[in-house]
Amino acid sequence: MKFMIVGKANAETEAGTLPSQELVDNMHAYNESLAKAGVLLAAEGLYPSSHGAQIAYSEGRASVIDGPFTEAKELIAGFWLIQVKSREEAVEWALRVPVPPGHEGVGLDVWQVFDASDVPDDSMPVDEREREEALRERLRVDTPDA
Repeated sequence: MKFMIVGKANAETEAGTLPSQELVDNMHAYNESLAKAGVLLAAEGLYPSSHGAQIAYSEGRASVIDGPFTEAKELIAGFWLIQVKSREEAVEWALRVPVPPGHEGVGLDVWQVFDASDVPDDSMPVDEREREEALRERLRVDTPDA
């Protein structure tokens, strides 16, 4: 099962404040532990929302809203994509994310990632399943090793 651990933003991350060297070191150690356990698929920090955009749809039309966005508590600062055996294991890994003292209120979300393999074989046409599998295989081949 794949899960995404989403790190919430706060005023500091939205201001673009760089983390302390201690936190950077702790995050590297955490990421290395995920990699050594063979569960890490991806991990990235995100720029503040001032570097982003939102797409809103109304009456069939899309409009682009440029950042920054005002509700920092609803924004994300980074994520980990992991592959584990259960939701409980994903939560266990999320509980190990290093959070520095004084960062109360910063939170994490743990979301299961929907995968084509989660769809029962009889509910997806064979040609559609084959296209999905071919695309995923191509993505694996086209992705350079980190």
